[in-house]
Amino acid sequence: MSETSPASVPDGAAPVLEVEGLRKEFGELVAVDDVSFALFPGRSLAVVGESGSGKTTIARIVVGLESATAGRVAACGHDRSRPARSSKDRRRRGREVQIVFQDPYTSLDARQSAEAAIDEVLRLHQSDWPALRRRQRVAELLDLVGLDTRQARALPSALSGGQRQRVAIARALAAAPRVLILDESVAALDVSIQAQVLNLLADIRQETDVSYLLISHDLAVVRQLTDDTIVLRRGQVVEQGPTASVLDDPQHDYTQLLRASVPHPGWRPTRRRRAAPEVGAQ
Repeated sequence: MSETSPASVPDGAAPVLEVEGLRKEFGELVAVDDVSFALFPGRSLAVVGESGSGKTTIARIVVGLESATAGRVAACGHDRSRPARSSKDRRRRGREVQIVFQDPYTSLDARQSAEAAIDEVLRLHQSDWPALRRRQRVAELLDLVGLDTRQARALPSALSGGQRQRVAIARALAAAPRVLILDESVAALDVSIQAQVLNLLADIRQETDVSYLLISHDLAVVRQLTDDTIVLRRGQVVEQGPTASVLDDPQHDYTQLLRASVPHPGWRPTRRRRAAPEVGAQ
């Protein structure tokens, strides 16, 4: 498959993230098979598919938590297909790509307040900043994600799921990444909180130059947050293009099936008939 190349990208713009011929094997299982795409500055790209399609494996490879069996990954023009060779390299990679995970209840250190979690990232990536400047940046990030002073000083146990996810987003943004991976980042939240976090992410994208790589099975989330979409089935790209086109006029049978599986007004789940007991069954 060719890389996504949105028409609205300015001529000559270089991708902030490039994935070429990505392959990942787990023994005899091929989880990702020849996947290629490009993410451009200020854009948002969704990787869509059912559980087991390879979405999260791609995210983990891009952020550096897994190594690819074959293929190339580059962010901001730097190759990151192999593990980082030094702490300096790891810090640079952290300023290029960050990730927000699905579960807000396990992604934060239970012993750290929200402001301490954010400050830790600043101390790592902005080691030459004085304490006052770090405190100011922590306050800016907390304000950006809509958390007040009381919540900033609270431990995760005192925060709701939506508030914890806001902390996780602020912590990721503290590294000033060019790419933010959102790995099912609202899937664990109830619908009303999902809407709040999605609106927050849309606002952050308008106020910063961050680009999003969204990993999701939820087509409503994909429609709200992304410009472009690739569809994965069994580790392979089966369809790609502008999100509106992929969702409204899907060309591949699998994409049509994904779209048809979304509940809609008047939709009723199919009830399976209970099999009649066999004669003599106890």
